Amino acid sequence: MRAIFLMILAVLVFQMAGCTTAVVGGAATGVAMVHDRRTAPTMLEDQAIEIKSLKLLLDHPEISKHSNISITSYNLKVLLTGEADTQEISDHFAELVSNIQRVELVHNEVIIGPSGTFLEQTNDVYLTSKIKLALLSVDGEASDPTRVKVVSSQGTAFLMGIIRPEEAQKVVEKVRFITGVKRVVKVFEYY
Repeated sequence: MRAIFLMILAVLVFQMAGCTTAVVGGAATGVAMVHDRRTAPTMLEDQAIEIKSLKLLLDHPEISKHSNISITSYNLKVLLTGEADTQEISDHFAELVSNIQRVELVHNEVIIGPSGTFLEQTNDVYLTSKIKLALLSVDGEASDPTRVKVVSSQGTAFLMGIIRPEEAQKVVEKVRFITGVKRVVKVFEYY
């Protein structure tokens, strides 16, 4: 009898932990949506654009086999980063992405050359984390991590977001002095 009670208790605890995760995760998403300057439908459309772009890579092995392209969509603008073997491959993929419904603009920042090593890719993930952490200390609304999207590729920090010019200046000043940042590229929209 005691074993059955403990099993039921364990199941209830695990179920409640799942609910807590769902509630906390849902609340975090709700907070992000409140602070993000994009509308909720635009945020969903950005996710759909990224998924459609990834599907394009899968549907075009002549591109995916000769590239390591990353796709980031923010406010219906797409940033392509990573590497491709040739300019033709990079341009062809950028053209395919530009034909996705609702895509307003494609920033093709793909580097022509061999794909980055695992260590370089790991460094980019670490660099993105350092930048996001550093942005928390920027004065004003730009310190809100939902306001600036950060993408790092081979030491280049790409900054996206809907931001005021004075906020952008503060963000760039903070990012350019972070160890590991070789270059800062602003892909901001100003309001």
